[in-house]
Amino acid sequence: MVNEQRLEVGSTIAIEKSVLDDLLKRLKENGYQIVGPRVKNETLVYEKIDELNDLPHGYITEQEAGYFRLHEAGHSRYFDFIPGAQSWKQFLFPPRVDLFKLQKTNNHWEKASEENQTVKYAFIGVRACELNAILIQDKAFMREDFTDPIYRSRRERVFILSVDCLHPAETCFCASMNTGPRVKDSFDLNLTELDDVFLVKVGSEIGRNILNGLPFELASSFMVSSAERGLENAAQQMKRELNTDGLPEFIMANLDHPQWQEIGQRCLSCANCTQVCPTCFCWDVTDQVTLNNNETRRERVWDSCFNPGFSYQAGGNTRPSIQSRYRQWLSHKLGSWPQQYGTLGCVGCGRCITWCPAKIDLTKEISIMREEARS
Repeated sequence: MVNEQRLEVGSTIAIEKSVLDDLLKRLKENGYQIVGPRVKNETLVYEKIDELNDLPHGYITEQEAGYFRLHEAGHSRYFDFIPGAQSWKQFLFPPRVDLFKLQKTNNHWEKASEENQTVKYAFIGVRACELNAILIQDKAFMREDFTDPIYRSRRERVFILSVDCLHPAETCFCASMNTGPRVKDSFDLNLTELDDVFLVKVGSEIGRNILNGLPFELASSFMVSSAERGLENAAQQMKRELNTDGLPEFIMANLDHPQWQEIGQRCLSCANCTQVCPTCFCWDVTDQVTLNNNETRRERVWDSCFNPGFSYQAGGNTRPSIQSRYRQWLSHKLGSWPQQYGTLGCVGCGRCITWCPAKIDLTKEISIMREEARS
């Protein structure tokens, strides 16, 4: 491979797969903590990685409603799987984070000094649906009228190496949401994995600088057409879809539809769907006090609108039934979310289907409502 050509933002090149190892080293040299998918306890997690061999080489995933299995297929690819329950949300909007700490000194409470420990993350292998989920959470945490300082400090330092999705799972429906399988923008570098090479598209100056000096060759028309065919096939392979035409208006006009009650009889209110959803952002605040009463800290923790206590107010619970809580979750995500943020709150990743123990499939539930509304 040669590298005499000058890289530009928007360029598409080809690199040997082993060069990705050099790229990871370059990121570490620039102060990034690299996190990516890896195999752990017979599933896939997002954790710290150090080298190419840490990625799930040769694996695929089998997913259906209420079902997930990781299989070692023995092929030579690193990104043929579909991610598991975890999403990148955990690094930008952590499940637990301290808001402040207080210490008692001479019977007086003082705020404990805080060290700036914001990590520079490099996300490796971000799928199109996941990247769109990050952009949706940006709208919630970095609004014009308010910006969450914890989220912003993490988000503005993130390096995103995204990857096009060529082998969707049974529960994926991102094509109908226009959020995949192709990564369109908002990345630093984007990969498309072919049999022997990675196609790399440069999306930012930071991405160009990280890649500059590594061996590459210009992508041939055969490589580009192979990637295009793969992405077209991936979109056609998706067996699930969600009709989004007039969906917010339909949802808000059918809040008394009998299907909500039918779902409520099956739903366990376990909150799995909200915990694995990459766009959900419900949270609560708790106070922790040491046994000697000399130190206390306030932390923000993930919560869920399926938690009965989440909607409890003085005088009672505003959503006492499972039916009302499920309706709140889905009507917010697909009904009122666009009024708040200009976009639906679903990216079609299918996690809520895969990880629902009751096998509730929102694409089927919405389809049933639409069919009955037309009859």
